[in-house]
Amino acid sequence: MKLRLMLWLLGLMLKRALRRKPGFRQALSEARRLDWGIATEDLSIARYFRMSPEGIQAGAGLPVDLDLELRFDDEATAIRVLRKPTQQAFLDGMMAGKVRLVGDSADLKKLQKLLKQL
Repeated sequence: MKLRLMLWLLGLMLKRALRRKPGFRQALSEARRLDWGIATEDLSIARYFRMSPEGIQAGAGLPVDLDLELRFDDEATAIRVLRKPTQQAFLDGMMAGKVRLVGDSADLKKLQKLLKQL
């Protein structure tokens, strides 16, 4: 339940940042569009985010047409990594086999650049 709430709040924070933070808007306009999602491996908890300079959509589930997916082994791993989403935390999780990246790593760098603006 904690992860679901975290992901829902992340959607609210992204929408708020688009309205209030010029740095976030600028970074998003440079990235143009980024469709990404976060899920557990068994897909029991999943949420997607479609971000463009025109607006941000968030919803439950994980559509197949996303640019980037972050898959976590379980809810506890997801919470631990997402609380401090540093590059080292993602690398450690990937090396341990607890985090899986589906998509291009360049999109992950775009995402990290955007999330720094929050």
